[in-house]
Amino acid sequence: MNIATDELPTPDIYKLLVGGITPRPIAWISTRSDQGVDNIAPYSFFSVASVNPPILSYTQVNPQTGSDKDTLTNLLATQECVVHIVNSETMQKMNLSCAGLSPDQSEFEFADIASEPSQRVAPLSVSDSPVRYECRLREVIRMGDQPGTGSLVLLDVVSVFIADHLYQDGKVNQQALDSVGKMGGDFYSFTKTLESLARP
Repeated sequence: MNIATDELPTPDIYKLLVGGITPRPIAWISTRSDQGVDNIAPYSFFSVASVNPPILSYTQVNPQTGSDKDTLTNLLATQECVVHIVNSETMQKMNLSCAGLSPDQSEFEFADIASEPSQRVAPLSVSDSPVRYECRLREVIRMGDQPGTGSLVLLDVVSVFIADHLYQDGKVNQQALDSVGKMGGDFYSFTKTLESLARP
């Protein structure tokens, strides 16, 4: 079956994109509002945009309300965040942080997420996250202002935390990382079983 996207409504296009482009890494992003409220939310449109300089990217799919989500609102106001990698230990708390709370409510408190101060930015770090990237906002690229339109966010990485048991020979131990990926719908994928394939 071949489906022309110009014949589909936005929700149906979304299902075809997120159902096939899998698994997607999850950026669990903590921010702090200009009123001092600590926010955290997951985003699965997430990747590395550059290594030199080190830049991460994530995309906010604009909600039906037309206004930015708290993460982007806070980033524009305070310019800082922490991107956490989700593993099987933290995925339940990550899922709870998806709740539609008001901007004056903290997902850290709502989901009882253990936190600690970050090293170089103000937003909190999730204590149980095995890998964290402390970042400052570089740029927001708006694709449009309609619901479902993407806002691409570029983040400069200023510090990287890797749990001691994962840091080996300057790399992250992939066998022990146990990262979780997002599939379509409510499904997630796990990385407990890995296969190494040498490049030609």
